[in-house]
Amino acid sequence: MSTLLPNPPSSVVPAFSEPLWCVTTTVSHQLDAGQLASQVLDQRLAACVQVEAVQSHYRWQGQTLAEPEWRLTLKTSAAAGPALLAWLKQHHPYELPQLCWSPWQASADYAQWVHENVNP
Repeated sequence: MSTLLPNPPSSVVPAFSEPLWCVTTTVSHQLDAGQLASQVLDQRLAACVQVEAVQSHYRWQGQTLAEPEWRLTLKTSAAAGPALLAWLKQHHPYELPQLCWSPWQASADYAQWVHENVNP
């Protein structure tokens, strides 16, 4: 049995044919998270960065670990996404950073705001 979700009202359908991107990464220290967020915003690679504390469980170099981390969720345009990923890869403190992204649909007003606040 499947549940159908209602379609969003036409008033919130994005005015842009290009979806937004949501990029996530994690770092070990709150200071690193704040610095990455500030630098990404200063360079206009993202319009918004949310930072939250998380507990990560993972395998690394043959060990199973559980450590506190700080997750950054970065909102950007699809056009600016590749530049954001390249910048994060170059400036990230981890040897092997988590760099995940997915296309997002958003309300027209929010999508316009993101597009106005990033440079592709």
